[in-house]
Amino acid sequence: MAEKKRMTTEQVVSHLIEGEGADLLRESLRWMVAELMEAEVSELVGAAHGERNPDERLTQRNGYRPRRWDTRAGEIELQIPKLRRGSYFPSFLEPRKRSEQALLNVVQQAYVCGVSTRRVDQLVESLGLRISKSEVSRISAGLDEQVEAFRTRPLDGRYPYLWLDAKVEKVRDGGRVRRKALVIAHAVHESGRREILALDVGEAETEAFWREFLRGLVERGLVGVELAVSDAHPGLKAAIAQVLGCPWQRCTVHFLRDCLGHCRRDQHGMLAALIRPIFNQPDLGSARDRLSEAVAALDGRLEKVARMLEEAESDILAFYAFPAEHRTKLRSTNPLERLNREVGRRTDVVGIFPDDAALIRLTTMLAIEQNDEWLVGRRYLSAGSIALVLEDQGDPPPDEPKEVPQLQAA
Repeated sequence: MAEKKRMTTEQVVSHLIEGEGADLLRESLRWMVAELMEAEVSELVGAAHGERNPDERLTQRNGYRPRRWDTRAGEIELQIPKLRRGSYFPSFLEPRKRSEQALLNVVQQAYVCGVSTRRVDQLVESLGLRISKSEVSRISAGLDEQVEAFRTRPLDGRYPYLWLDAKVEKVRDGGRVRRKALVIAHAVHESGRREILALDVGEAETEAFWREFLRGLVERGLVGVELAVSDAHPGLKAAIAQVLGCPWQRCTVHFLRDCLGHCRRDQHGMLAALIRPIFNQPDLGSARDRLSEAVAALDGRLEKVARMLEEAESDILAFYAFPAEHRTKLRSTNPLERLNREVGRRTDVVGIFPDDAALIRLTTMLAIEQNDEWLVGRRYLSAGSIALVLEDQGDPPPDEPKEVPQLQAA
């Protein structure tokens, strides 16, 4: 058997980021070199920025001067510190030094494999910088701080529509490769724009995990959810009812797939022709009529599917309670699944992540990119149509909504 072609870490991160994550990569590189310059200048001055140390201070800072730096990640506008006495020029810009590629590799590896204190220490040593171990540790942790800042940012305003979904990824844990759930929360803001609110990695899609995930959203400021859309995972459904207490829409795409799984392949066309029209009716009454007709047509032929339709009626038709303009976007998790496929296109290159942090780091980078695109792009829902939903809410709910208590068995 021919040996599979393997990629080095550098090849993997370059494939993942250089062509499609240049903006975030450039900003991270800008941040890192700014920290390196600050550490280098602190050594020349004899004191850190803002530190009062008259006995050991050799000179003082005197503002900054701009300088353009062309890198493989694009053009970066550097702010080089100036000194009152003497001069300073960054070591990584000195002629004949191949430091730009090394700096870029460190930032790339941070997103896929994690950046270690040892790796940064080797980098600054090769650049000829004199930086303390504590400074090296701070720079190493700084890249992850950018990711954490996105994941823990406050949520302002109301989010009437919320989509929740999970994607399985392979992660090394305890010496073994485990299949873990990468969960993503995606919502529509009261402005009509989409936004990725949160993502996390869990051992499995348990109710306890989903409950903690949703509580984290509420603690960050999630309010005003009028409809939550997801697959029919029992733990997730229970967590939505307890923490958010809002109506739930079962993904109609997943529901149809479940139904098709209970019939022969040659029956798929007939079954799809009966079920799909249920979700394209002008109002709830018409949808219920079509569902009843489908159940009658399936009685005696596909009894199990007929019962599935009857039992799921309220869950698969919940989206009809909302404006007609919104319905095609509310009846499934397709908006989130498109993002999942984009994430999968990148994570498939990695295959197996070294730990949870590496998976979170890369997917958060993609989430930041996606949010930026949505922020400057066209609104997902028009301001006029989403106003209809916000008017129904009245005054916004309190900052700390109470959870629906769980019923305890006697």
